[in-house]
Amino acid sequence: MQLHDLKPRPGAKNRTKRLGCGESSGHGKTSGRGHKGQRARSGGSVRLGFEGGQWPLYRRIPKRGFNNNAFSVRFAPVNLSALNVFDDGAAVDEKALREKGLVTGKWDGVKILANGELNKKLTISVAAASEAAKAKVAAAGGMLNLPAAAGDKK
Repeated sequence: MQLHDLKPRPGAKNRTKRLGCGESSGHGKTSGRGHKGQRARSGGSVRLGFEGGQWPLYRRIPKRGFNNNAFSVRFAPVNLSALNVFDDGAAVDEKALREKGLVTGKWDGVKILANGELNKKLTISVAAASEAAKAKVAAAGGMLNLPAAAGDKK
């Protein structure tokens, strides 16, 4: 395939609406803008959500009540197969994962998921891990250090 062989997918490109090309074209005279009014004028438009001065919907709807999203905990997911980039016997924590580029962005912690196989014996210290991931780390001879959950009695 060459650069000149590339084409957009069928239906991806629409012909531009040619305005002001005679009355019989369907887009002549007022060019699809209707008669008079703010939107018919040059540069005349209203911001998103504007209702012509009527109290807008986003201000009419009540905003009281409890929303659990403020208290949600978001973990950065890391698959077991991605941990094979570390040397055998290495200590893996969030800082080490960020240095390797496996975790980027703002998260509340890291969660290890059981996708893939772990071929190294690692000592992993993260915020959370799935049950299957715990089993796979133990099977590989590694150790998983998790903080004690609030409900755990140990």
